[in-house]
Amino acid sequence: MTELYELTMANGFLKNGKSDEIAYFDLFFRRVPDKGGFAVFAGLSQIIEYIKNLEFNEDYLSFLADYGFDKEFIDYLRNFKFACDIWSVPEGTPIFPNEPIIKVRGPIIQAQLLETILLVSMNYQSLIATKANRLVRAAKGTEVAEFGTRRSTSYDNAYYGSRAAYIGGCVGTSGVLQGKDFTIPTMNTMIHSWVQMFDSEYEAFCEYAKLYPDDCSLVIDTYDTIKSGVPNAIKAFDNILKPMGKRPISVRIDSGDITYLSKKVRKMLDEAGYPDCNIVASNSLDEYIINDMIMQGAKVDCFVVGERLINSASSPLFSGVYKLSAIEKNGEIIPKINLSENVSKITTPHSKMLYRLYDCNTGKAIADVLTLHDEEINENEPYTLFDPDFTWKRKEVENFVARKLLVPIFVNGEYVYKEPSLDEIRDYCSEQIDNLWEEVKRFENPHSYYVDLSENLWRIRKDLIEEHKGVKR
Repeated sequence: MTELYELTMANGFLKNGKSDEIAYFDLFFRRVPDKGGFAVFAGLSQIIEYIKNLEFNEDYLSFLADYGFDKEFIDYLRNFKFACDIWSVPEGTPIFPNEPIIKVRGPIIQAQLLETILLVSMNYQSLIATKANRLVRAAKGTEVAEFGTRRSTSYDNAYYGSRAAYIGGCVGTSGVLQGKDFTIPTMNTMIHSWVQMFDSEYEAFCEYAKLYPDDCSLVIDTYDTIKSGVPNAIKAFDNILKPMGKRPISVRIDSGDITYLSKKVRKMLDEAGYPDCNIVASNSLDEYIINDMIMQGAKVDCFVVGERLINSASSPLFSGVYKLSAIEKNGEIIPKINLSENVSKITTPHSKMLYRLYDCNTGKAIADVLTLHDEEINENEPYTLFDPDFTWKRKEVENFVARKLLVPIFVNGEYVYKEPSLDEIRDYCSEQIDNLWEEVKRFENPHSYYVDLSENLWRIRKDLIEEHKGVKR
């Protein structure tokens, strides 16, 4: 999984005698989807799996030889042995623009060849984890389930999207393979074609209840939710489930004014003696619709979201990029910068560490700080934060804890990380988002969370900009 120009560059580095030169790369992103206040990092597990199994087989090498790459390069790939160092923030971490989410150090060919798989894995899964968390926050404690497998634009997106949605806070998926491979709770429902296949709605409900008495969930809007759907469901519960000593799981509403209908349905179910029967809502839901439904008192126990989650329909791009930040010569780190006429695309040079500062009194995150890789933030003395663009904007913080977010994943090509389970990642994500101020979590005009540079890093960046622009000091 790479692109032709990555191989072209690798071949060029080999021919120029640079194959063993050490380079540093940062993976970061530029914009939060949906103009939100933060994103959620996901996809690291697939990156780890890919790198642990990275090799060039003979079929692939034959293809590259036929394309025109010469024997020297083919032999280099044949004898390829991964030797990079990789650091990453843990999956489930809330992340912000322009900070390194993954850092790579290693031979330039190897570090460059990782670009595609890092971005493919991080961009899509982070996009979906971020969208899922928006939906979960909008639901304010009501469950949200991901039912997007059939609505996805591709097999891989359906598969990995379920995993990312679970990290973001969804309670389960409709996807069977995802449930099996990722141990995500797999959730069930009845679909309209079942009802249509029988002579009557009541018969359809009865036959389903007979088949699945322990997991009876009926879709009640095929013809008329209030006039036929609920009455027939209650009748089937009374005549089929009750004599068996069973209780219904849920009814699902997939059309109409679900807020209004859910209130009516809840009253009818309660009066019939089924207060424990949940109401599930579906029908092209998103975080804004869910938020409005909650505010209007909808009696919904679970929101089922498909196409607008698995495709992040309102904001379907994640702006991750992978940029060179430094090289090593004779053991010395030499910072590199990428300038642009577009100021927002100017990179931050050097090998860096990413810190998150937490207030000791509230537990809330104060700011993220990028430092040089060997800088330490002293928690025992006040620390001055300043805006790297408007340096006169400064804030002194004290009584804080500084946590390093970048942790080692590979050292000299060897895997050194103990990967948490998916449930542990999901719990960690929820915990870390709870540590963000509510202002950062707003859907509309969220507060801009501080991502600042240390004084030393800021000066290196400033000096490099001036040097390349020919500014006299």
